[in-house]
Amino acid sequence: MKIQIINGPNLNLLGLREKDVYGDISFETYFDKLKTDFPKIDLYYFQSNIEGEIINKIQEIGFDFDGIVLNAAAYTHTSVGIADAVRSIKTPLIEVHISNTISREDYRHISYIAPHAKGIIMGFGLKSYNLAISSFINK
Repeated sequence: MKIQIINGPNLNLLGLREKDVYGDISFETYFDKLKTDFPKIDLYYFQSNIEGEIINKIQEIGFDFDGIVLNAAAYTHTSVGIADAVRSIKTPLIEVHISNTISREDYRHISYIAPHAKGIIMGFGLKSYNLAISSFINK
């Protein structure tokens, strides 16, 4: 089973920024833990602050992988382009957020991606990624 994790803008700063919201470890460190937690799954990781690169990655793997875990970060609330890319692919996608976006600013309550996702997991910190990966195993 092949699962691609895609992280959007500013998630490259995990462990450095807003530790009270996002925690104190980098995603690269957490990704190593995910690979240990799911040894039978081929996990891949991609991060970009650039909307078009995220769209390109979704299109590149969206017909060949078994699942995508997408944390589009701020693009969740603004990007019709990413939403269109998600709608256009065959690979099932789980939208993930580290924080509970519904408990935050009003503009974070809207997701352009959600209508095209298999599901949404939010508010469990980095454990949200574990839950998303588990959802592909326990279909």
